[in-house]
Amino acid sequence: MGFKRSSADHTMFTSLKNSKICVILVYVDDIIMTGDDIDFMPRVKDYLNRLFEIKDLGTLRFFLRIEVAHSNKEVFLYQKKYTLDLLKETGCLGTKPAETPLEVNCKLKKDEGELVENVQSFQKLVGKLIYLTVTRPDISYVVSLISQFMHSPRSSHVEAAHRILRYLKRCPGKGILMKRDLALDVVGYTDADWAGDPNDRRFTSGFCTFVGGNLVTWRSKKQSVVARSSAEAEYRAMAWCTCELVWIKSLLKDMNIDIKIGKHINSILLLQLIR
Repeated sequence: MGFKRSSADHTMFTSLKNSKICVILVYVDDIIMTGDDIDFMPRVKDYLNRLFEIKDLGTLRFFLRIEVAHSNKEVFLYQKKYTLDLLKETGCLGTKPAETPLEVNCKLKKDEGELVENVQSFQKLVGKLIYLTVTRPDISYVVSLISQFMHSPRSSHVEAAHRILRYLKRCPGKGILMKRDLALDVVGYTDADWAGDPNDRRFTSGFCTFVGGNLVTWRSKKQSVVARSSAEAEYRAMAWCTCELVWIKSLLKDMNIDIKIGKHINSILLLQLIR
């Protein structure tokens, strides 16, 4: 039907006709369809229904355990049911809530505490917490931290994971709010801690990016090299964030939205040189 596969995201297909667009996002047998081509979209659904047996669930409310609430001006993405199910499964519904996902100035060490016997249980919990970071950037850093001890977890690492659960109990309905904005500026923020890991002195970098003032991507990760200086750590973090900005630009271009981010990148580099 004339759809083009995105080069930035192979699960996204777009059709542009007469300045109107139809976007399809496919995950195995789950499909999201959106766009402003209201005449073409029903034809696409009829065509798919002839090839496969599909069910139209109407306006998007739930997708891959992500809940969606929206109005004419806002969209809210959250995983409240997923969070409550996780708390119930781990027996943490009755625990005392924690105000932060990690204790202040906490540094987890690989040899601190006793070895955990049930390694698979810890790995399963961390895996579910990783999926929760899809809508919870506030736990991205600490989940990235405990995921470094998946193969040989100790009691201190399990305690850190349980503190995340206690924090989630305090606010299970948090998520990402996206508001409609005419400006589509792409902005990225990044930082790094030099030699922040007490185990191997590698640095952890993180970034978050905004499109039109809305948070769209974020990540925290311990890097695979030891930076020789704080300047090297900062520049490596900026390079990582710049790659993300270029990817977002490519994704938006596939949706017929062309923006320039070179000026923003130069400004970030200039600010770093001043520092």
